[in-house]
Amino acid sequence: MAEVNHEGLRAQLQTELGAVERQLEEHGVELDGDGIQVDVDEGFADSAQATTERSEFLALVDQLRTQRADIVAAIDRIDEGTYGKCENCGNAIPLERLEARPTARLCVTCAQQQG
Repeated sequence: MAEVNHEGLRAQLQTELGAVERQLEEHGVELDGDGIQVDVDEGFADSAQATTERSEFLALVDQLRTQRADIVAAIDRIDEGTYGKCENCGNAIPLERLEARPTARLCVTCAQQQG
């Protein structure tokens, strides 16, 4: 099995983290809090449309927050020396999986069992 390049993956994760944090900030989300600003046109006649847009916005924000948390957790695992080990069975996560999904916490077998 090829050796995991932790620094290369850390750099990739840091780049992804910066992109996700910029998106969150552009959407008015406080990175260290739960505050969200939702701008809906006050004169919007179709309240169902406004509700749908707000719901879609909140779903996007939730997805970005989850993505950010996964990236931060992966960087923490690198720092702790546990990166690349399956959190379920303890086996090594294949390099190919880590390159495709740097935030992977589980090996393929455990991910399929949980999926």
